[in-house]
Amino acid sequence: MRQEPTSRCVLRDVSELFAPEGGWRVRIIDHSGASEDNIVEEVAGFPTLIQANAFARRYVRDSVERCRVPGMGAKEVLESWFAYGEDAEVAEAGDAGWRSATELADFAAHAASIEERDWRALDPRRDDFE
Repeated sequence: MRQEPTSRCVLRDVSELFAPEGGWRVRIIDHSGASEDNIVEEVAGFPTLIQANAFARRYVRDSVERCRVPGMGAKEVLESWFAYGEDAEVAEAGDAGWRSATELADFAAHAASIEERDWRALDPRRDDFE
């Protein structure tokens, strides 16, 4: 019997899929200390938690790749990311929000494809620019 893969995100209730007033917000956190609280911006307007989580994941994936230099090992990539990279978290999502800590080691060990890094495709602000 084939078993279906389990989800990494456990929802307590279907209402967690739908956005609070104004949409889900993703906080961008700069490790280099560019601001007092390290939060450099909040991207608002995600209609579902799934979209906000996917944006946060791709944003961090791209940040890790921007810290990667050819020939670096995973440990050096992580050191560079913790010094200069940007993290992302879904505001007020609690345990249902994606966390970089769960995948960071894998990101550092394996280079990402262009699609895995494309957070811009999920950015709700893109509609303002088009």
